[in-house]
Amino acid sequence: MLYYLFEYLNQNYDFPGLRLFQYITFRTSLAIIISLIITTVYGRRIINYLQKMQVGETVRNLGLEGQMQKQGTPTMGGIMILLGILIPTLLLANLTNIYVILMIVTTIWMGAIGFVDDYIKVFKKNKEGLAGRFKIVGQVGLGLIIGFTMYFHPNIVVRQTVDEASVSKAAAPMVLRQKGESFYYTQDVKSTLTNVPFYKNNEFDYAKVLKFLGPGYEKYAFLVFLAFTVFIITAVSNGANITDGIDGLATGTSAVIGITLGLLAYVSGNTVIADYLNIMYIPNSGELMIFAGAFVGACVGFLWYNSFPAQVFMGDTGSLAIGGIIAAFAIMIRKELLIPILCGIFLIELVSVIMQVSYFKYTKKKFGEGRRIFLMSPLHHHYQKKGYHEAKIVTRFWIIGILLAIITIITLKLR
Repeated sequence: MLYYLFEYLNQNYDFPGLRLFQYITFRTSLAIIISLIITTVYGRRIINYLQKMQVGETVRNLGLEGQMQKQGTPTMGGIMILLGILIPTLLLANLTNIYVILMIVTTIWMGAIGFVDDYIKVFKKNKEGLAGRFKIVGQVGLGLIIGFTMYFHPNIVVRQTVDEASVSKAAAPMVLRQKGESFYYTQDVKSTLTNVPFYKNNEFDYAKVLKFLGPGYEKYAFLVFLAFTVFIITAVSNGANITDGIDGLATGTSAVIGITLGLLAYVSGNTVIADYLNIMYIPNSGELMIFAGAFVGACVGFLWYNSFPAQVFMGDTGSLAIGGIIAAFAIMIRKELLIPILCGIFLIELVSVIMQVSYFKYTKKKFGEGRRIFLMSPLHHHYQKKGYHEAKIVTRFWIIGILLAIITIITLKLR
């Protein structure tokens, strides 16, 4: 909204400094600042309100050190994160940009699912919360919305190098470009291309998954892309939800991921930098950096109260939204296949639960009693059982998350 106000003032009045709002980096900086103010200054009021409404966490005694001291700590603090993301985005981003619209829809959609889950746990006194099948339906629904929009919306394209003979006449016109002493043609086209790590040309077409079908396999690429989209959104949102088990772990890890995705969005949406770095250029995706700035600011601001010892928990309102946001963001900038590296913390936490449950069921069926791989799952609880303080676990997981973020960026340049 402020974006449109200052754009109008810049066009009609000669006030100094108004042109700054045309720059993505300036608006991103403001988004971070506003988000931090919302989550830190006004976050205290939200926490007080949650305490007044007796929205406290119900803690099961799992034999973990310091666990029962958290009984009654306000939950549903994810509302602070949602406000910290949505308000700066609505104020500073170009709301006609399809990528921004999709991210706003993702935030509200996943936040609503998490809110309903928390509401049932807190006010209906049902520890199970929203039934798992309803969560899955919500996650799949969001995946379908994003998948269909990404594939069919006319403004979602990628810039590819083409030769004059293979140019698509229905797409945008070809543009002749120069790099060094060589010349080449580019065209903005609809595509199922994405970036993939440790691959020779760093790009992968979903259509190639069906190459075994023979001639005409390309027309089924949409089904593969849709399946990947649904799977990624479901997996990452659940991974983030499981990771949110000790103070500051999910919040700090998500902030690192958000910074990385913001940088990748800026690079992918800047034609000069993308061309220089020889990575896929995605027109109009740079606007996502404002959303990323608000996301990072919200996570860091929430960490002010969520770091050990936590004064508030985000609940599913925050964790499901965070996971959905990260997954959707990565899909939009064609970096979703980098998620196993970038979101390695979420992945290992999710896998540890799957391994533990599967092995327990298998051994119970075979030997008559269930056996465990870890002392407790998710993985962070395993280390708690081994006697590590949760602050040390969180710090070390953050360090691993930073290393994974650096590796993610490096893989884009591997050839």
